[in-house]
Amino acid sequence: MKVLIEWTFRSPKGTETVFKSEEMLAAQALLIANDLEKTGRAKQLVFIDQFDSSWTVKELKGYLKGIETEPHNIIVYFDGGFNWESKAAGLGCVIYYDQNGKSYRLRKNASVDGLTSNNEAEYAALHLCLQELEFLGIQRLPVQIIGDSRVVINHLSEEWPVIEQDLYSWADKIEAKMKSLGLQPQYELVSRKANGEADRLAAQALAGIEIIATSEMG
Repeated sequence: MKVLIEWTFRSPKGTETVFKSEEMLAAQALLIANDLEKTGRAKQLVFIDQFDSSWTVKELKGYLKGIETEPHNIIVYFDGGFNWESKAAGLGCVIYYDQNGKSYRLRKNASVDGLTSNNEAEYAALHLCLQELEFLGIQRLPVQIIGDSRVVINHLSEEWPVIEQDLYSWADKIEAKMKSLGLQPQYELVSRKANGEADRLAAQALAGIEIIATSEMG
């Protein structure tokens, strides 16, 4: 989870003003907050998460302790590819997460039939990611979802309406899965180059190369 720090600064002569930090990981915010409190001039210090909820130092420490042994700080990359000649689709999924003080990367792809377009393949790739999150036991956490599909990102972030019936069905399925897991998604549209890992996995799936691997990050 990412938060920003909001605190009231009081000068030696009693003048006060309010400062806000940049957004950062909760663990980093606690370290900085600790230093701020040592100055003796930071008053009414609180943390604000992505959903504008406020946390005290005690509450944030309790939250981090509670999730330490579970996967958290989730970042998901997805990509789908579609071959118009063979009507085959390749799905790519990359999930970064922290657990027990270590960082991991999960990579998975899949080849599927029965889809009709690249947009459907993009949706299917994101659905594959959600299935992997479920297998990891991830529930009731913020999740950063990153992809290069304008259609999927703008549909799910409600920037664009979903008109096509087949895509509406996928969007509905994904939102239902999000709700059942209690996930709090944050969507980010990036370039294809920035989504290179998931793109390669989708291409490898189309080439018949199956990949599923979890590795510890250095």
